[in-house]
Amino acid sequence: MTVLHSTFSLERSYPVPPERVFAAWADPAAKARWFGVGEGHELDFRVGGREVTRGHTPDGKALAADSTYHDIVRDERIVYTTALTGGDVLATVSTTTIELTPDGEGTRLVLTEQDTFLDGAEEPAWREQGTADWLAKLGKELES
Repeated sequence: MTVLHSTFSLERSYPVPPERVFAAWADPAAKARWFGVGEGHELDFRVGGREVTRGHTPDGKALAADSTYHDIVRDERIVYTTALTGGDVLATVSTTTIELTPDGEGTRLVLTEQDTFLDGAEEPAWREQGTADWLAKLGKELES
């Protein structure tokens, strides 16, 4: 039994105002387009609300990410926790903070994630790369 802790931050600039970036997180249809929601997605975007995403690994194991929103400041900040399970096994627990600040006519986004990885089910580098990938997809969503 092992526990590994990790923290990373990613910064992105988007050429749209914070209201548009925030809306891409808050709107279920928009979030489903860029987040890569797999086979099932539910979003209740409010403090105390949940987001659940379901899918499968390439070898067929069920995956589920269950998030709870703890703090939402419209157009400025989102804080949530997520438990990721593979099959019936808890793989990671994380706290994520999204900060949005005006940057000229655009938005500076800073995402900071603090993770607890359990028993080698996931690696910090995988999580950071996956998060970077979906921030790139968010950028494409915001271009449309």
